[in-house]
Amino acid sequence: MAIGDYPAEYNPKVHGPYDPARFYGKPDTPFGQVKIGELGSWFGRRDKNPRAVAGVFSRAFWRWQHKYMQPKRTGIAPFFQVIVGDHLMT
Repeated sequence: MAIGDYPAEYNPKVHGPYDPARFYGKPDTPFGQVKIGELGSWFGRRDKNPRAVAGVFSRAFWRWQHKYMQPKRTGIAPFFQVIVGDHLMT
């Protein structure tokens, strides 16, 4: 997969329009539903290469965008989030 390509798991006939906030791989147990005894095997199933980590951050960014910045009626919350984030980073 090169820069700008769709993920290999994405099939437009099955998934419809591409959404960068969605994971198109094989579904797994969400982290919130993992029991303490299963954490080791759950982390073992994670893909830990740099591309996968970048994909996680990219999907998180797009989910935030869809929730706060791109709805039809957005409020003041995203602007305060950016300001607080900026103050925490500096």
